[in-house]
Amino acid sequence: MKMKLLLFLCCVLRVSADAQHSHFRAHGCSDSEGEDIFTQGGDCLWYADFDKGEGVVTLPYFIDSISFDGVYDQAVYHLHLCRLNMNVIRKALKDIPLEQDPPSTFIIYPRDDVDLDQKNTLLCHVSGFYPAPVSVSWTKNGRNVSEGTAVNRPFPNEDGTFRQTARLDFVPKDGDFYSCSVHHPALKTPMTRIWDIDLSTWQTQPGVGPSVFCGLGLLVGLVGVAVGTFFLIKGNKCR
Repeated sequence: MKMKLLLFLCCVLRVSADAQHSHFRAHGCSDSEGEDIFTQGGDCLWYADFDKGEGVVTLPYFIDSISFDGVYDQAVYHLHLCRLNMNVIRKALKDIPLEQDPPSTFIIYPRDDVDLDQKNTLLCHVSGFYPAPVSVSWTKNGRNVSEGTAVNRPFPNEDGTFRQTARLDFVPKDGDFYSCSVHHPALKTPMTRIWDIDLSTWQTQPGVGPSVFCGLGLLVGLVGVAVGTFFLIKGNKCR
């Protein structure tokens, strides 16, 4: 039996004339961590930063502002209540059975199209793990990198697992290679993905697609000429 400490308080569906939007709030706790988050359609709108003692609005710049007055105070109360309930459950079950899920999805990719000497960001996306969080480490050409790195907060999936995305700011150089390693209690050894690319090859050699289409076009044209010549000769013989 997996006893999940994340308690889902509500899930509200609101249907409008244009589309269906799902609004979701969840809060949870452990002995050392707390979580309280608002989402809409899978995007985070607000979360409680208990380390800084404040709520953080994460709305995109193009969305109208939404007021979250008093929500952080509610989050503090929910955190206190969650830990009280957790202690009650722990005593009743003689501690919570430890069950863990390793990440089921793990990919690394650049945020933007890659050009030499142009600033870019590598994204390392991890999903399907429980409990949260994961820790992520980066290397460049086999050496550990910490500058220009960041990782977002764990975000709940519908099945009760979590997802996170780590970022590394970098400037692509021909021949460089990077790795992203994910550490989680359910993993005996870290999971690692490597990203590299030979940009000089991309920039100096044309893609194979145009060559293939040009070759096919030339072949079809030659076949057409041969067939036309055959029928022309055949027609002359018949006169």
